[in-house]
Amino acid sequence: MGINHLYRKIRFGKPIVVVSGLPRSGTSMTMKMLSEGGLELVTDGIRTADDSNPEGYYELEKVKELGKTTDLSWLHDARGKAIKVISYLLRFMPQTFNYRVIFMHRNLHEVIASQNKMLEQRGESNETSDDRLLTLFEQDVKKSKNLIAARSCFDAIDVNHKDVLADPLQQATRINQFLGGRLDIERMAAAVDQQLYRSRRTS
Repeated sequence: MGINHLYRKIRFGKPIVVVSGLPRSGTSMTMKMLSEGGLELVTDGIRTADDSNPEGYYELEKVKELGKTTDLSWLHDARGKAIKVISYLLRFMPQTFNYRVIFMHRNLHEVIASQNKMLEQRGESNETSDDRLLTLFEQDVKKSKNLIAARSCFDAIDVNHKDVLADPLQQATRINQFLGGRLDIERMAAAVDQQLYRSRRTS
């Protein structure tokens, strides 16, 4: 541990584990892995499971207030636990905490297909073209990664959605090591449901 990280740990306390990435990139899957592995999650159950996410979304509504309110006192209770924060909202997280970010990556064409299918199931339409979405998502991931690299409050590990599905135990081991080595990797790996990989790109 570098001297800066040690200083931040002493000053700001236990890190908040943040599962991030684009929507539909595997963040809910990763939250379930962490829960099964023994890490407490910060969720409220307001957004319930549906056909798009049969295992649940593992979200906290207050996260959506990032950038809209200065009352972020709830983050104090998240120290030592895990929350889900989409990549766009990372920029609004106060730098007076330590964060361990698990940043999920997924083929962007799969992300778009999964999002379109979710909207269709809700009876909604996407007003933005797939090509435009592809550009926006590429920009979002790039900006988010630059932000993480620039701020000392963030430590991050990149995890690929397809790698988790291909070898859950290996990726569970990587995540566990990143978080300090106290989780049950066997249970984490067992939480990965291959049948939920439905918007699959083969080329």
